[in-house]
Amino acid sequence: MRVVVSLGGSVLAPDLDEESIRANAEAIEQLEAAGVELGIVVGGGSIARDYIEAARELGENEIALDDIGISVTRLNARLLIAALDGLAAPTPVESYEAGLKAMRRGDIPVLGGVTPGQTTDAVSAALAEYVEADLLVYATSVPGVFTADPDQDDQAEHISSMTPADLVDVIVDTELIAGSSAPVDLLAAKLIERSGMRTIVLDGTEPKRVVDAVLRGAHDGTDITPDGNRTSLPAWERE
Repeated sequence: MRVVVSLGGSVLAPDLDEESIRANAEAIEQLEAAGVELGIVVGGGSIARDYIEAARELGENEIALDDIGISVTRLNARLLIAALDGLAAPTPVESYEAGLKAMRRGDIPVLGGVTPGQTTDAVSAALAEYVEADLLVYATSVPGVFTADPDQDDQAEHISSMTPADLVDVIVDTELIAGSSAPVDLLAAKLIERSGMRTIVLDGTEPKRVVDAVLRGAHDGTDITPDGNRTSLPAWERE
């Protein structure tokens, strides 16, 4: 089974916590040992936002700010690579083609950002489509997709399964509300819709949840499938 895992910066390295990085590396090592072919995309988290805000105050333009964010994601990727102890490609992978080449030679590609104007949410979806992954997992700091931003609307309801088109609709509605935060961004949702990629959005602050989701399909997050049903992948049926 080929899987792309998107690790939010706040999940991988909150406050540059090395124990959190080690725990995520151990989860990835467990998946690799189980025979899962992996690609990893790492976000920038609050550190990237701090750098971007400081640079914005200093007058940098938006493309330059995107480049700063990409640089921070690649620094986070280097931390994860260091913790993976030789399992990963030795430096952050900077293109989808290079990611696929790394997977074919038996390395785990770890990507940060790829191009200005594109978040690591979108990079994850694009990589999953490019390498023809069986599954895309977003390990976030929230427990899945809701009908609205639960931080803004106490009537928001958790969605256990949905279609990619439903995801696009939810993201559009969420992003229209000032200050709201969507579980993935609109471009990522559109790429998931285009590819029909089987996707899981879950709370990844405990790395074992990612392992359970990938190996068994067991999770409390949101399943996104073309038919909107929480069906099993063949690899899960063999468990």
